[in-house]
Amino acid sequence: MNNMNQMMKQVKKMQEQMLKAQEELATKTVEGTAGGGVVTVTANGQKKILGVTIKPEAVDPDDVEMLQDLVLAAVNEALNQAEELANKDMGRFTSGLKIPGMF
Repeated sequence: MNNMNQMMKQVKKMQEQMLKAQEELATKTVEGTAGGGVVTVTANGQKKILGVTIKPEAVDPDDVEMLQDLVLAAVNEALNQAEELANKDMGRFTSGLKIPGMF
């Protein structure tokens, strides 16, 4: 029974550490860029887009599709970086575990 109590304490501690790590991910940011930096997208470690910056030279009224493509590319890069950040930060809790759908 003592072993079970010890294990439950460890599980609770790990849950608290995971919650803290998830909260910290909200404060960490990554950037995705496209078009040599004319479009920049900022996201946090929880994969939320925080901002989009478009330099004036990226805006061509005759080629709106290019701007759309640049924004899409920058968003995807930012989200990929956010995913890598989350995997890195949360991976210490899930390393060795093979749970489908977990980071």
